[in-house]
Amino acid sequence: MRAQPVVTLTLLGILTGVGAGASTSDDGITGLAALVRDNAADTVDRVSAAPGETPVVRAASRGHAREALESEVAPTPSPVVEPAEVVEPDAEALAAAQAQIDADAEALEVEAAQSAALAAAEALPDGVSESDFMAGILSASSTYEGDGTFLVVPGEVAAPGAGEVTTIRIQVENGLEVDAQKFADLVLATLNDSRSWGGDGSQTFARTESADATLTVSLASPDMVDELCAPLDTEGLWSCGVEGHAVLNAMRWYEGSGIYDVDRVSYRQYLINHEVGHVLGYKHVLCTGSNNLADVMVQQSGASLSCIPNGWPFP
Repeated sequence: MRAQPVVTLTLLGILTGVGAGASTSDDGITGLAALVRDNAADTVDRVSAAPGETPVVRAASRGHAREALESEVAPTPSPVVEPAEVVEPDAEALAAAQAQIDADAEALEVEAAQSAALAAAEALPDGVSESDFMAGILSASSTYEGDGTFLVVPGEVAAPGAGEVTTIRIQVENGLEVDAQKFADLVLATLNDSRSWGGDGSQTFARTESADATLTVSLASPDMVDELCAPLDTEGLWSCGVEGHAVLNAMRWYEGSGIYDVDRVSYRQYLINHEVGHVLGYKHVLCTGSNNLADVMVQQSGASLSCIPNGWPFP
């Protein structure tokens, strides 16, 4: 099978014009040459036709050809980016920087502690130590006199531990130079210490202002202690725990005892645990040996003791 001849559209038009009797004069020849020259710039799509079919001829301008060529040009590849060189940190420089950070942090902690200590010292009453102040004491000396009425510390504090909840109401006799809230905080903190009566997991203590509390802890003047503890004879010197009421002598709270010497913090913890122990049903016991730790129910408010002082049920 032979393909049909392909002709240019321009020549086809020219030949058609000539075949129709167009002039072949010099002017005609010159015009023909110009026409051929102008149209030679255009290209012709070549289309094959099957036998017996008329060839289809399409003109393609130079612009179309250029667009076709440009569409076939491969895109410019993206530049290859080489990975940056990884620079290892200077170990010595890092260590020095960390040491400086640690030193600065330590300096800030020291400064904060000094500021807190200074603020606390400025807030302390004259002659009152920080530990005495935290026990509620507001004066370096006192006559331990009250007016016979009591201020119940307001508010509720939930029990922090496991076991049966024992509620306590805490009160301070009016007229005593004692901060009732600080006194209450120390009592509750002592009873909920892991060495106190809840140390075996059997009970935990909550504070309430309700008169329905399981027990009451009172700080009272020596005269009021004698009245509240009767028929026990406390002689204005001792404390007691009777009928749901632990009564602490304000004179002892201020001065401590000869057995504990200057350690009034430990004595106050003993006093709370000992008198609350009576309310919980425990009685006095004796020392078991000079080298043995005293049971908390051994009397330790006097001047001497034949065993080692101890203020905790579960030391």
